Amino acid sequence: MAAAAAVPLRVCHQEIVKFDLEIKAAVQDIRDCPGPLSALTELNAAVKEKFRHLRGRIQDLEEMAKEQDKESEKQALLREVENHKKQMLSNQAAWRKANLACKIAIDNSEKDQLLQGRDVLRQRKTTKESLAESAGNITESLMSISRMMSQQVQQSEETMQTLANSSRTILEANEEFKSMSGTIQLGRKLITKYNRRELTDKLLIFLALALFLATVLYILKKRLFPFL
Repeated sequence: MAAAAAVPLRVCHQEIVKFDLEIKAAVQDIRDCPGPLSALTELNAAVKEKFRHLRGRIQDLEEMAKEQDKESEKQALLREVENHKKQMLSNQAAWRKANLACKIAIDNSEKDQLLQGRDVLRQRKTTKESLAESAGNITESLMSISRMMSQQVQQSEETMQTLANSSRTILEANEEFKSMSGTIQLGRKLITKYNRRELTDKLLIFLALALFLATVLYILKKRLFPFL
């Protein structure tokens, strides 16, 4: 029998804690509610429903405490019931304070909106008086913009002319570069031809020198060693 009662008792504890946390969160939502009153009414309806569930679970816990066989367990549960009731009363007091603070904030907001509405009417009147002056300023600004646009167009034309001149200069430089490239190619060919001629001249000089030396050696041989 005690094992069967443990499950609903544990569930009752869990639900009491859950509803207590939900009520605290809802009270904070009411404290932070910016309005309007319809939103506050919806929040209060939700809090009332949560208080109803919490009160019912506390009553269930109290009934379970009275059904306990052991006096120590019974007294422990009854003390817990009293603690939950005190906590519920504390939440109700916080709920009332949150409602009062929220209503004051909504009233102040509505007053501010009324004052802002009066300020808007005053601003509209001032705006009508300043429309003529603003129109004159706008006309002057448009004329200034037109002059600036004209200057920009002129500068754009000058820039286009400069670009055209630059393009012609680039084309002329390109032609000169092509001409210089041809001259460089011709010079390279002449240098290559000169290098070849120089090599041939060196070879002929070497052969002539060798022939000269061979002749000298032959003559010396005939005079110094005629018997050979």
